[in-house]
Amino acid sequence: MTTPAASDPKRNRARELAQTHVAEGDLVGWFEPLYAEADGDPARVPWADLKPNPNLVEWVERAAVRGEGRTALVVGCGLGDDAEFLAARGFRVTAFDIAPSAVAWCQRRNPTSSVRYTTADLLNPPPDWSRSFDFVYEGYTLQVLQSAALRSRAIERLSAFPGPGSTLLIICRGREPGDPEGQMPWPLMREELAVLDRSGLAPVAFEDFLDQHEAPPVRRFRALWRRPAALATPANTP
Repeated sequence: MTTPAASDPKRNRARELAQTHVAEGDLVGWFEPLYAEADGDPARVPWADLKPNPNLVEWVERAAVRGEGRTALVVGCGLGDDAEFLAARGFRVTAFDIAPSAVAWCQRRNPTSSVRYTTADLLNPPPDWSRSFDFVYEGYTLQVLQSAALRSRAIERLSAFPGPGSTLLIICRGREPGDPEGQMPWPLMREELAVLDRSGLAPVAFEDFLDQHEAPPVRRFRALWRRPAALATPANTP
């Protein structure tokens, strides 16, 4: 039986672009033509809901998170809804996407925004982003990367962004090791994310749940890590 995801034209086009670029050795180059082809029509972007991720909103509201001027980084910002949501909670937000057309679209949608939108590659991020943010959010970006090896590289880069005492939140599709990978978006195994436990970040919470915002419901992981705060240096220590 054909699933709703398999019959979705906009997802099929994204899969086609991804397959073509990956076959040519360009692992992440398909995002730009996807946004460029959409030409301002969000209905042609598979993940463009024009509202913040409800699983992010739920977590932020449940935890009563307030930015209060702290810095946040939004990974793979798409059309900017998650970034704008975090800015409204008081964060000083930097949001990036690998596709210049997506970044320009964010800026057109939010011309007076306080969010700093910029073009960057998660696999080759600016060096000065290392340990520079109080809160790092990645939602649904890892799951559109083609292979486990590519996702592993991306997860390694994610681990570098939180500063001392800061947190990383990841929301993604989830599966068991024996489950079929299916088509993009590819669910991640918990073991893939466990790499972060060995990266200097400490696991804080891990949720494995059915996302009822989707029809049919989708299995998701929502996980939080924290980098331990730096130890204070005694005043008499050189």
